[in-house]
Order: sequence, then structure tokens, then C-alpha cells
Amino acid sequence: MTRKTSLNEQKKKGHLSVVGLGPGDTRWMCSPAVEAIRNAHVICGYKTYVDLIRHILIPEQEIVQTGMTREKDRCKRAIEEALSGRRVALVCSGDPGIYALSGLVFEILRTMDISSERLKVDVIPGIPALSACSSLLGAPLVHDFSVISLSDLLTPWPLIEKRIEASAAADFVLVFYNPRSKRRKDQLPRALEIVSGHRKEDTPVGIVTSAMRPGQEVSITTLSMLCSKGPDAWNIGMQSLVIIGNSQSFVWDGKIITPRGYEI
Repeated sequence: MTRKTSLNEQKKKGHLSVVGLGPGDTRWMCSPAVEAIRNAHVICGYKTYVDLIRHILIPEQEIVQTGMTREKDRCKRAIEEALSGRRVALVCSGDPGIYALSGLVFEILRTMDISSERLKVDVIPGIPALSACSSLLGAPLVHDFSVISLSDLLTPWPLIEKRIEASAAADFVLVFYNPRSKRRKDQLPRALEIVSGHRKEDTPVGIVTSAMRPGQEVSITTLSMLCSKGPDAWNIGMQSLVIIGNSQSFVWDGKIITPRGYEI
């Protein structure tokens, strides 16, 4: 006679949720993201991001947090914990598919030859920084735009320059992620120099730091003003985004607007 195997006796299938926190405040998080975090046995993430959600965590949850530049360690640990049968939430700021960890998770799984039959992976979206910053500035991204990270940690700077040149020449609105850090002082001025070869001096520029978080700063200036005064005048750092309008962008009532082309 065949004995039925109980659920507890069956081998558990891992479950990993790669969760986008958006700006970080739970008001701006989607319901599935909050649910995945609250139902997880293990929370993995960069310490700063874990701190953003610490108020919704429960004592029973295990927290695995690491510092900056240890993304591989976080992803591998999250995968290991999920493979053991635990529910794991790997948290990312903004959206997990935009300059975040969902791609790295899948790359690691491919290298380890771990398919969805063995490990269930959900990617839960979050409000990306560019959307949060755009809403605070008005409507700068209503037409075509190009998003470029100025960090050359993983991408060679000559390639970044090539992308800036091409995007500026094509009249895209430009969104610069990771514009400046304590060690990277020269990239943003160089990027602005390239853009200035294709844009008017009065092109509107929006600078947002810590969007929808404590310490939020929102400024609107012009391309020539930013170039002349320099990034220090606006405290531009790793928590900042710089949005540069296209040839049609304008400022009205304290907002940057990029027209879509509708007849009015």
C-alpha cells in the first residue's frame, strides 16, 4: 500500500521575492511588496534599504544586511536561504529591474543552473527614482528620454561618454543616475560639458535629492547655471538625480514641462 507523503515530509520549494521599495516609505510601496516583506522568513538587503522598512519588520524575521558594493554576496545569500525552503525578500530601492538586483539574481541562477522548477522567483516592482523625481519636478519626462548612470564602477567611462553624446545629439531628455560621489568628482562636469555642446544655455535642469524621503531637496536651474556654479551648489551626490530637458522643455509655474506634441 502506498503511503501519502505529508507536506512537511515533502521537499520544500524555495521562494525568493526581489522587492522594489520605491522611495522607501510604505505609503509609496505597492501592496504585494509590503505583503512579501511581512511574509518573509528572511530579509536581505543593503543596510540603508533595510533601515527604510525596519518599522514593518517583525522580531521573528532574520535580517541579512551588507554594505555597499557587496551586491553579489547579498544575492547569493538570498538564493541560498530560499533554496533551503524559506521565504526570502531581497529588497532594493526604487524598482528592482532598474539599476538594481533582479538582473544579478537571474545571472547567478543561470550560472548555477537553477531553474524556476527548483526556485520560484518573483520580481515585485517599485516606483523608480526617475518617476519619483519627475513627479516632484512637474512633467519633464512626458516625451522620449534617456537614462544613464554616471558611475563607472561597472561600465567603462569612455562608453558612458559615448552614450551621453549620442543621447544629447538625439535631443532626448537626459536622466543621470549616480551623478556624483565622494570619489567620483569629475564625471558630472564632463557629462554637462558634452550635453552643453547640444543644448541651449537656458535648458531647464531639475535636481532632486532623497526624493520622497526625509531630507528631500528639489531644485530647478538651467544648464549654464549648473555648469558655472558646479555640483556643490546643489549638494549633488549619490542620492541625487539630475534631469536635463530637451530642446522643447520649458519652466512654467515652478515646474519643468516637456511637451509631448499635442496641439493646444
